[in-house]
Amino acid sequence: MQFIAHYAFPMKISIFGLGYVGAVISGCFAKAGHTVIGVDTDQHKVDLINRGQPPIIEQDLETLIQNGVKTGLIRATTDHAQAILDSEISMICVGTPSKPNGELDLRFAARVCENIGAVLKEKKERHLVVIRSTMLPGSIKNTVQPTLEQASGKKAGTDFGLAINPEFLRESTAVHDFYHPPKTVIGTINKADAALVAKLYDGLPAPVIVTSLETAEMVKYVDNVFHALKITFANEIGLICRSLGVNGHEVMDIFCHDKKLNLSPAYLKPGFAFGGSCLPKDLRALNRLAQTHDVSTPLLQGIALSNEHQIKHAIDVIRQKGKKKIGILGFAFKAGTDDLRESPVVTLAEALLGKGYDIKLYDSHVSLAKLIGTNRKYIEEHIPHISRLMVNSPEEILAHADLIIIGNQDEKFYSLIRKMRSDQVAIDLTANANRPDTPGDYEKISG
Repeated sequence: MQFIAHYAFPMKISIFGLGYVGAVISGCFAKAGHTVIGVDTDQHKVDLINRGQPPIIEQDLETLIQNGVKTGLIRATTDHAQAILDSEISMICVGTPSKPNGELDLRFAARVCENIGAVLKEKKERHLVVIRSTMLPGSIKNTVQPTLEQASGKKAGTDFGLAINPEFLRESTAVHDFYHPPKTVIGTINKADAALVAKLYDGLPAPVIVTSLETAEMVKYVDNVFHALKITFANEIGLICRSLGVNGHEVMDIFCHDKKLNLSPAYLKPGFAFGGSCLPKDLRALNRLAQTHDVSTPLLQGIALSNEHQIKHAIDVIRQKGKKKIGILGFAFKAGTDDLRESPVVTLAEALLGKGYDIKLYDSHVSLAKLIGTNRKYIEEHIPHISRLMVNSPEEILAHADLIIIGNQDEKFYSLIRKMRSDQVAIDLTANANRPDTPGDYEKISG
């Protein structure tokens, strides 16, 4: 492991996959002066980018995309071959979802590698392939590298470069995270390729750490699984405190004063279950990996069980209130995003529906008419009934519900529940520590 200094060097980059990671880094790299070619099979995403519009909701991203298109530093296409020929670095940012058994699904990444390899076969100039998708240790050597080599007839590390540069971007703060990274990790076969990747991050306030492919692959999982562990840990402490009549937030605030052991207070607040596109699938994948090697991981296995318990606990609390008309404010997996994948609030809503509750949902960032790509496909394939329960304003929730559930943190929701009737009940699933002044009953789900 070593550290590499940053220095400026404009490059031409093709980015495969215009989801959260691909769209964000396209805007950020273009702002730094690099030429970016976004590649996606979804023509709608490509058209949005070329019109200067981001395909996702993310703070500050629209300005970055608009400026990049205006200056000619960003364009998008479905033509992967021309994008590779017109660039010197290709970054793979496609999804790596879970299979039904929790195993990592690399078919999208493998397909992109086949396409890249076929073009590299004819390309004379040396090309660098950089993986930004989340992959388990061994994925590059066992899937990515042999696929590229077979399709191109060339040798990785010699005829073309190969590296992994895991991202540490959080949805809803991804642009800020790009410019304020905790670290930049590069796993590669040789130092020359690592140096080329490091040039992309010239001037960012973080160390560049160069390591092996497998170590870089593993770092992302360790980060995400530890985040999942921290959230669950705080929730369980919160439940214990709640049963004892102790203020769980005060307990955890005191706990978080100890910064010497590298604990982040951002996740250490009692709240609700974790969800989203990363933590659940990465936890499943790491557990599956351990199982295949006959390694016992009772704590990691217990995280998902405890997370499920948070949802069951919420159902119990709601049932005890004796209210049947439910309104949910915020059902994306976190505020500031339109991502519904594995949202625990959606899981809660489905469970309540099955028990006969009359439910309406509102989220300012989720509109069926505006959803595209992965999020729209997720609704249509996994939760089509949820769209029929969505309303267009938070006031409709207030008018409908006898019990209001705050699903993610949005100050507008707290302003709204201050207008509750005295006979209405509010249950807060978030990690917000402050109790709003409400005429009706207000309760934190944990802590």
